[in-house]
Amino acid sequence: MTGEAPLTRGPALRQALALALGAAVSLGLARFAYALLLGPMRADLGWSYFTAGAMNTGNAAGYLLGALLMPGAIARFGPRGALVGGGLATAALLALHGWVASDAALAVLRLLSGVASAATFVAGGLMAARLGSRVAEVLSPGLVLGLYYGGTGLGIVVSALLVPAAGAFAGAGLRPWQPAWLALGAVALAMTALMHGGTVAEGPPGGAAAASRTAVPWQRLGLALAGYFCFGLGYIGYMTFIVTLLREQGLAGALVTAFYVTLGLGVVASSWLWAGLLQRWRGGQAMALLNGLLALATVLPVASAHPVAVFVSGALFGAVFLSVVASTTALVRHNLPAAAWPGGISGFTIVFAVGQIAGPSAVGLIADGPGGLARGLAVSAGLLALGALLAAGQRPLQRG
Repeated sequence: MTGEAPLTRGPALRQALALALGAAVSLGLARFAYALLLGPMRADLGWSYFTAGAMNTGNAAGYLLGALLMPGAIARFGPRGALVGGGLATAALLALHGWVASDAALAVLRLLSGVASAATFVAGGLMAARLGSRVAEVLSPGLVLGLYYGGTGLGIVVSALLVPAAGAFAGAGLRPWQPAWLALGAVALAMTALMHGGTVAEGPPGGAAAASRTAVPWQRLGLALAGYFCFGLGYIGYMTFIVTLLREQGLAGALVTAFYVTLGLGVVASSWLWAGLLQRWRGGQAMALLNGLLALATVLPVASAHPVAVFVSGALFGAVFLSVVASTTALVRHNLPAAAWPGGISGFTIVFAVGQIAGPSAVGLIADGPGGLARGLAVSAGLLALGALLAAGQRPLQRG
């Protein structure tokens, strides 16, 4: 594919870990840190739940736009160029969140950060899939994918520790939540620098251009696409509002931080928990199982505010939700020729993004009515259960 010399286990693992920083920046910092800041921003800016959710809807809309632009960007700049360029843009945009306070400016920044993070996330997923195939003799392709998506957990853990600490620097003209955004931008820049140093270009962009023209049999992947759409609708409600729900239920601040750290560590652990499953199952079985577990994790804090139920929910949700994303990359890798991987990964990413666009605003709108956030998250759990049923019907494709 690239003519490069084979990699031994050590260098292959180092490249996989460097790629994982792309997921940490694009999802862990750019998207999921917002859950920790939603409460302070809502209180300071007077937002309804719908407005708070709409900010993440804007981020998801930008992510969709970025995913649509990715085939052309990869063809022009190559996967690594899109990966690193997206990381640099994400870092700058996160820092800019800390210098504005109007709803309009924040909405624009959330949208643009979605575009930039899509560039990093899609390109990183493609590079992880290719790396996994290249090093299959020394490192499981399923583990490479799991490590990449599990990198999001690192971003979540860093956010959970960084956001409360940054609040101590509020003042001197800054609102309580603004120093956290400045700190997130700085960390994203440092992670992007490490990612740049630990990855290598895969070959001339022209190869990506040829790949982007390879047809993908979308009709035959319809059930997986539908299940993934439901995942996008359902999971984002939990990741947007769960911290706010726990604070409303009276969970102490230290326990909320510990909960989010637990969730992030669960994402990191998912790299190893599901690697064998992603490598072995070629159809929609993995997505079905994982969506079902997410439905259970989402409904737990709705059913009980006891700390045990809350922490079980966080650990289970963290250990599963990014593996659903990894399952789509594995599905593409198992069922499509390598030339169709860029189009396949981008297509699933677009479906994912469309679901995310509707999810936060819908949950916020429900939460503004009777039943509050608990009712909104119950709806999210139902959507995840529906996604499990749909994905269960996806069969492997016959290749060749």
